[in-house]
Amino acid sequence: MAAKQLNIFTGKRKTANARTRIALGSGKILINGKNYTEYFCNRAALIKVVEDALRITGNFGKYDVFANVRGGGVSAQADAVRHGIAKALIAENQDFRIALKRNGFITRDSREVERKKYGRSGARKLFQFSKR
Repeated sequence: MAAKQLNIFTGKRKTANARTRIALGSGKILINGKNYTEYFCNRAALIKVVEDALRITGNFGKYDVFANVRGGGVSAQADAVRHGIAKALIAENQDFRIALKRNGFITRDSREVERKKYGRSGARKLFQFSKR
């Protein structure tokens, strides 16, 4: 008998990676083993970002979400979790794809920090010019 395969979906944003899994349940959302409101320190904007994909598809409170997040800052982590939830919901039901695509939750935000170049003080900024 084959072992049951766990569907883990990876959401990404900047350098944050979220490994997300959903299951039918009571609606709890755990991030790195903590409740998501506790993990994001009750910051309403980040909590809303995590809930967005579930609310738009009308599944808030119907699925349990388990996510492990690494890297990046808290804002990028919230976006990575949302991306992972959206991918998991599409795997669960293809009908959710239209609503999630319309709101831009499926598309990976590919913007990354530009690297610092030599001879400059940052990626683009030059050192201060002095004529004398």
